[in-house]
Amino acid sequence: MLLAVLALGAAGSGAAQTPPGATAMGAMDSTDRTPAMQAHAAMSGPVVADLHMRLTERRPGTAADSARAWALVASMRRELERYRDVRVAEAGGFRQFLPGVPQAVYHFTNWRWGVEAVFRFDPARPTSLLYRADPDGHLTLVGAMYTAPAAASEAELDSRVPLAVARWHQHVNWCVPPRGARDRWRERRDGRPVFGPASPIATHAACDSVGGRFLPHIFGWMVHVNAFGSDDPAAIWSAGHDHGEGQRP
Repeated sequence: MLLAVLALGAAGSGAAQTPPGATAMGAMDSTDRTPAMQAHAAMSGPVVADLHMRLTERRPGTAADSARAWALVASMRRELERYRDVRVAEAGGFRQFLPGVPQAVYHFTNWRWGVEAVFRFDPARPTSLLYRADPDGHLTLVGAMYTAPAAASEAELDSRVPLAVARWHQHVNWCVPPRGARDRWRERRDGRPVFGPASPIATHAACDSVGGRFLPHIFGWMVHVNAFGSDDPAAIWSAGHDHGEGQRP
């Protein structure tokens, strides 16, 4: 069974919509807007491994890794340059995730390319383009997000983007309320949320005990490559949206 591509996609002013074919691949449907929002928020600062965030292991770098990493950045800058104008991206099939919701970085996702990413990697066809809003509201292209199936091995991820320079991440082991019980997102026990990425619940059995719905994977694997606006490797390969510390290619 094919596993989920990232469910950051076409959304109207209401709940996030499911594109054709996404449900068959295990992607979230429109009732899962809250987990999608929380997963997005979890990437707004430094991305660290915990109960609900899995990161690939760091690997020692080689000259070949460095060359491949810079070739990827060069290809992105060449092929994605036209999307500096967000209107061109929208005309090309990219749709904003969570329109109207203030975000550190805005994802504009191409569902068709996201589905293609299940089968192959193409630097010119990212799942999402990443834009940061300037103080005047202008959206500036900062990079792109690439995705891979949740079941992909580290060897496969490394073949796409070298693990010596980038840490792929995946949202895992979430307990969420049953469908139709959105009010339960507010529940807390011992001062902590019962559901979501801040919950201490990270197993199917524990989630069942609170009447929740266990999601072993929120999305598939994903990696951000902030190829625009800086030549600093720490900024280019930052795992989250803060452009924080990274590894030199």
